[in-house]
This record gives sequence, structure tokens and C-alpha cells, in this order.
Amino acid sequence: MNRRNLIVSAGAAALAAGSARAGERPRWMSPLLPDGTRDEAVLEALPGKQKLIRLADRPPNYETPIDAFRTSVTPNEDFFVRYHLANIPPMADLGDWLLKVGGEAAERQITLGVDDLEKNFEQVEVLAVCQCSGNRRGLSSPHVAGVQWGYGAMGSAAWSGPRLKDVLAKAGVKPDAVEVWLDGADGPVLPTTPDFRKSLPMDKALADEVIVATSMNGQKLPHLNGYPARIIVPGWTATYWMKHVTSIQLSTKPLDSFWMQKAYRVPAGMFPVDLPFPTQDSQTAWPITEIVVNSVIAGPVEGTRLTTAGFTVQGVAWDRGHGISQVEVSLDGGKTWQDASLRKDLGRFAFRAFTFPTGRLAAGNYVISSRATNNAGETQVDKLKFNPAGYHNNVPQQVAVTVA
Repeated sequence: MNRRNLIVSAGAAALAAGSARAGERPRWMSPLLPDGTRDEAVLEALPGKQKLIRLADRPPNYETPIDAFRTSVTPNEDFFVRYHLANIPPMADLGDWLLKVGGEAAERQITLGVDDLEKNFEQVEVLAVCQCSGNRRGLSSPHVAGVQWGYGAMGSAAWSGPRLKDVLAKAGVKPDAVEVWLDGADGPVLPTTPDFRKSLPMDKALADEVIVATSMNGQKLPHLNGYPARIIVPGWTATYWMKHVTSIQLSTKPLDSFWMQKAYRVPAGMFPVDLPFPTQDSQTAWPITEIVVNSVIAGPVEGTRLTTAGFTVQGVAWDRGHGISQVEVSLDGGKTWQDASLRKDLGRFAFRAFTFPTGRLAAGNYVISSRATNNAGETQVDKLKFNPAGYHNNVPQQVAVTVA
């Protein structure tokens, strides 16, 4: 099956899953989420989207229901929506969008339109997981402040556009450049709210996989997923994936931004990192960057009643770019594990789908879990690595079902 057919197939599967979603809250929200989140969240369709779980509407923060993660590609209409700032330009205002590339560490200042990005640079495609840094934050114990995401603040898509390093080369990179600063068209409602600005170290900005995407799964970027252009940083959490990007600046100094210096930081050394961020690291805290190895069960969903004929466990696994080597499934809450079957490998930054047919089962209650291991030998942790922002929760999920 080629990528186009796989994307079409994923879309059909998502439509089927969407039509099967029940209004019964336990079927699309984890019982581990705070009661207030479960009481307030609703299924709601944004323009161009299937029904997503609305956690906030200003700014919009909408989570993908868990049953969408049965395939390696997440369709555009099922993709989660995440914003920090509520002043989001409407599509009509993005028609004359321009991207400014330069900075004091650039040889020249240039301005590019969508046509320039699509016609004047080599176009590349990368399949990659876009995951909010706070995915699963709502499952932290004790609970922590922030959007109370469950399992669905993520998705995997085929992103297309020019490499960021080619765009930077057009402006010319001076030897003393240490960071690339990013800004987007969305902004704060109040002047006291800091603008959402992020930066990348030069090693990551110049990596082949980092692109300026203008398409997603073979279509123009959806409005609320970054139209008309978005920075794609495979292997790193979505805080660096700047939506509606309007400014790319080469700098000789670290970005002193609230969103770099204060927010999106984890205790130093708590999580594995292949590529350090030396200009932003401190002795006590590092910026959250690389995704940890993880997996999710999309089906069956919590609270399902099944027959003794058995069922097939379906889900996806992913990591920061080493690739998935193994997924195990447990039917007894993690006491014993069996190997699942891995489906086609679409690339080291993409979801890797897995299946596990149970065969016939005795009547009773079962707790299903999945556990992924990557090619670096890293496995999901047994105990939460608690941190104040609720980041990098990769404790194996538990799904309670009844067989009768």
C-alpha cells in the first residue's frame, strides 16, 4: 500500500470511528482525568473537523478522541488543535501572508510568499508525530496546572514543503549564528500577555528533517493546524512547530522569551535527550525538546463490553526518531506481557501501528495495557516521572473492559 492509499485508508477508518463514537463520556475520556475536566468537556466539530474533545475554546484547545489512533496517519479532520493565544487570524486575513527571513546573523533579509516556498525550493515530505508537550497532563497524580489533556493532544501526518535549512541558506547563515527564532501570526488579546515566540538550536534547525510545511496529508494545511505554513520539527514536541509562521530570524544570542526561559522546561537530566540545547539549558532546568517513547491503545476503548470470542487490540507507538522495535500488550494490567504485531514502518518519526488478537477469552474483567520499546533500547516507564508541568507522561495506559 503506497502512502496516498494509506492516507485515504486512514481517512476512511477515522470516519468510521467518528460515526461509532458514543456520547457516553467514559468511551472518549480517561477516568483518570480530573472530575471538572470530565464534567466540562464536550464533543464539538470545528470547521473542517470531525468532532473533537473541546477542553477550551478561547484559545481553542481540542483533543482527538482516542479511537482515531488505529492507523499510522491521522487524517486532517481528526487532528487536534492547540493554541496558546486567542487572537488567531481568520483565513481571509492570511491570503496576503508573507514570511520574513533574516536577522542579525543572516547575510541578507528576504521575504517569501507561499508560491516562493512551493516553487523555488526542493519539496520534501516527512511523516512525523506532532505531539503537544502537555499530552496526558491531565493524568498526572497529583494533578498539575495547565490544559488537562488526555491521550489525544497528538497526531501523525505526512508534511510537505522545503527544508528549513534551504530557506535559511537563501538568506545566508553567518558563522556566529547560534539560534533560529520563530514567530507566528497568532497573538495575544491583552498587551500584557507575552507573544508566543520560540527558538531552535542551529544543529536542529539545519537538520534534514526540519521543514517549512505548506501541506498536510496531501492537502493545504488546515486553518487551525497552521495555514498557510508551519515549522515541522520531527522528534521534538509541538511547542516548536510554529503555526502561521511569519518570521524566521537567525540570531547570535539565545531568545529571551517567556515561552523559552520560563515555560516549557523540565528538570535537568530527567528525560533522555540526544541533541542538547546548550544556549537554553541551565544547571537546574532544560527546555522540553525530544519526545519520549510511548504508545496508546485506540481500541477497544474504556468500558467496552466484549464477547468471549475475543477481540483485537489496536493502537500506535512512537518516539523521538530512533524508531519502534517492539510493542507488548498485557491483558492483566501489566503483570504479564505478549508481543504485538507491528504494522508497516512509515519512517522513524511517524506513528507505528500495532495489533494484538487476543483469541478466545474467559468471561471476566480485563485491563489492557501496551508498552513500546524503541531501537535505542528505551521502554515506557512503570512509574510516572513527576514534574510540575506534567510533561512526558509515558506510563503504560490501562483500559478496563468486560468480557461476557
